[in-house]
Amino acid sequence: MKKKFLGLTLAASMAAASLAGCGGSADTAATAADSEETAAVEAGDGAEETAAAEAASSEEVTLKWSVWDISLTTYYEPLIEAFEAAHPGVTVEMIDLGSSDYQTVLATELTGSGSDFDVVCVKDVPGYTTLVNKGVLEPLDDLIAQDGIDLSMYGGITDQVKVDDKLYELPFRSDFWVLFYNKDIFDAAGVEYPTNDMTFEEYDALARSVANTEPGQEVYGAHYHTWRSAVQLFGILDGKNSIVGGNYDFTKPYYEMVLKEQQDGVCQDYATLKTSSLHYSGAFSQGNVAMMNMGSWFIPTLIEKISAGEYTECTNWGIAKYPHAEGVEPGSTLATITSLAIPTSAPNKDLAWEFVKFVTGEEGAEIIASTGSIPATMNDDIAAMVASVEGFPGDEASREALQTANLYLEMPVHAKSSEIETILNEAHDGIMTESITIDEGIAQMNEKVGALLAE
Repeated sequence: MKKKFLGLTLAASMAAASLAGCGGSADTAATAADSEETAAVEAGDGAEETAAAEAASSEEVTLKWSVWDISLTTYYEPLIEAFEAAHPGVTVEMIDLGSSDYQTVLATELTGSGSDFDVVCVKDVPGYTTLVNKGVLEPLDDLIAQDGIDLSMYGGITDQVKVDDKLYELPFRSDFWVLFYNKDIFDAAGVEYPTNDMTFEEYDALARSVANTEPGQEVYGAHYHTWRSAVQLFGILDGKNSIVGGNYDFTKPYYEMVLKEQQDGVCQDYATLKTSSLHYSGAFSQGNVAMMNMGSWFIPTLIEKISAGEYTECTNWGIAKYPHAEGVEPGSTLATITSLAIPTSAPNKDLAWEFVKFVTGEEGAEIIASTGSIPATMNDDIAAMVASVEGFPGDEASREALQTANLYLEMPVHAKSSEIETILNEAHDGIMTESITIDEGIAQMNEKVGALLAE
């Protein structure tokens, strides 16, 4: 597939008249005159064709981009301004499909007969799988190969969203899980801060070293939100296990660690958290949580709330890389992505590809990072931009925590991901409330997901 910019090429052909050689007869002179006249006419026609083509190439082109939450997203406008500045005559028009039902609305639009989106945001993996299965997205592999795009800059994420070995999206946002911590708690206990290279054994010992179980003076060494991902997905960081694989024996050591912490008062009780509906931000903001595993999306929220004076008990905070199993590379962590794709019905596919390349590449990443958001591509310069946002921790270790090694999707591409999610959530709730044992919960997951995959 050969790329064209704006789908326009200057292909006007200039007819060149070939005049006859010299001769003294009137016929020869007449022939020469006729030839000159013909050449003049043809040259004129060629000039008109060239002018028409040049006019066409400078015509304004509108690129339609489906998004959500325009008013709440800080990086849309600067991305568009930079792209339009580099492409005179091009206007990028955002179409807000809303946040709550975005993927459903998008699928309806793209499977209808009137869709004219050139580029679409893809919000989540299940929605992406649905669009690919419906055949409404263009495969990007040939374009990626043609332009020599190095997919390694996405930290292995693109390999996880291939469908039948084809890639239909490129990520431009990637939030990943880190360890948030309250420096004041560690200072008060005289204990060193979390490092960017901790095994789970070291992490568990650190949580216990700062915990205080005295009634009325509780300090929790760790905090786990009620999502299953806060515990189960510790087990996929080695790259060997999959949350959609059908066997969940690998989750046992992590459930054992967290349940023991819960029983010893090192972390808050799951059932209490579930009953009270305590948000993770509320838990951390109370100032009695030493460490909390959570996504990088919490960074701008934390900065904003502290700046506004709403959070006063956790103002001295930092982040560290996710803890890891023995032998796993530090910086291996969980990720969620937001991507761009090109519909098969896109009116301006060549220009759409230029836009996708721009937003998902280094220049787009720098723009996204300048707003305090985490782009899908991360290098030293981009990480420095995120870390330079006012309110971000000033210590070098927190800056270093922005550099990841291996990123694993919370839920990889799978045709039955939503059904698997339901089964895993049910078992997680049973294990964490101790209404079933760890072994019973794992057996339940293995049996039900195994049967689902066998259908």
